[in-house]
Amino acid sequence: MSGAVRAAVRHGLIGVLTLATILLAPAHVPSARASTAAVPPPPAKAVVTWAASADRMGEAAGDRSYRLIVRTSVGGTGLRVRVSNAFGEGPLVIGSAYAGLRESGARLRPGSNRKLRFDGAGSVTLAPGEIRYSDPLPGRVAPMSDLAVSLYVRETAGPATGHGMALATSYATSGDRTAQERDEAYTERLGSWFHLDAVTVDADHGAGAVVTLGDSITDGWQSTTDKNLRWPDFLARRLGASADSTVKGVANAGISGNKVLADGAAQSALGRLDRDVLSLPGVRTVFLFEGVNDIKAHTGVTAASLTAGYREIVDRSHAAGLCVVGATVMPFKGWSEWDAEGEAVRAEVNEWIRTSGVVDAVVDFDKVVRSPYDAERLLPTFDNGDHLHPNDKGMQAMADAVSLKALECGREASLTR
Repeated sequence: MSGAVRAAVRHGLIGVLTLATILLAPAHVPSARASTAAVPPPPAKAVVTWAASADRMGEAAGDRSYRLIVRTSVGGTGLRVRVSNAFGEGPLVIGSAYAGLRESGARLRPGSNRKLRFDGAGSVTLAPGEIRYSDPLPGRVAPMSDLAVSLYVRETAGPATGHGMALATSYATSGDRTAQERDEAYTERLGSWFHLDAVTVDADHGAGAVVTLGDSITDGWQSTTDKNLRWPDFLARRLGASADSTVKGVANAGISGNKVLADGAAQSALGRLDRDVLSLPGVRTVFLFEGVNDIKAHTGVTAASLTAGYREIVDRSHAAGLCVVGATVMPFKGWSEWDAEGEAVRAEVNEWIRTSGVVDAVVDFDKVVRSPYDAERLLPTFDNGDHLHPNDKGMQAMADAVSLKALECGREASLTR
């Protein structure tokens, strides 16, 4: 990816003709540590219905409206949005914010756009590192809804906080157009989300949520843009259709290029665990599926060091009262960074995940997607062509392999569907 294109991804300035081109490669961009302001406690009874882990983006722009399109998982009342200046180096002033239902493109369903408030005020200023929840909106939001969150950034400086690889089209324009339900002003198309990292509801029937902690495969790279075909999206549809499951919310905490142990493309999983996973409301289970980027980076990562990182994630999640489902690392032979040494580490790590008993349940993605003719390679039917990332069919096969019972957070959960 060229420097100019990478800059466009970081700014989210993706035009109609350039969107597909820019999304031809993962947005692996250097990250920086977020400011250390505390994450606010989640609202009582709230459950996360959508999330996208925050990272450092390009230089922020003021006097700008974003119309951010996200898909809910669990339905409920009292919708709130969580806005973030986690990576900001100066104040972020959100002059107005609205939430409505998307009809098509940037156009909203008439009468659905409602003003969001923060402690009763129509605007909010976030200090560097600060994260804030809006007040709840009255009314009910259905599961699997296309929600449009419109934020007017009046003033900001330095790097923006956002999620680089949305694989969903959002929109932007100059000035404050947040209250408008029509789409004429929103002429810029974006491939990233800005300043929004979670949406919550007071969930129907006491439902809970699972957070999928991962890298580009969980982030959805190579799934079809604007179709919600990441494997966590398929999982959300399975959970929504299940009469028995009480876990209905799915929060995607995948970041392309992410590692368990080291910063690089975003903070490490260990470094972002509290903000991106443990602070989200209503979570019952953490789904841990990371490690391939640590293994293929050729930085001396061993099975012992990687599994020690896993153990810390499990221990911290257990301390927060959550269960952890661990998934095996998928094959990647044919990818440019594959070698026999890394393959040996992958095999040892997967054996530890399967047999150590540290995680509360295991989903064996390795066995689901590997070729029966070469267990070090993806099954061609599931391979998008780069030999690391699954295609839409592979994403669905992964989600179909997850035991819904295991997500119920029973330490003795059955691994059969």
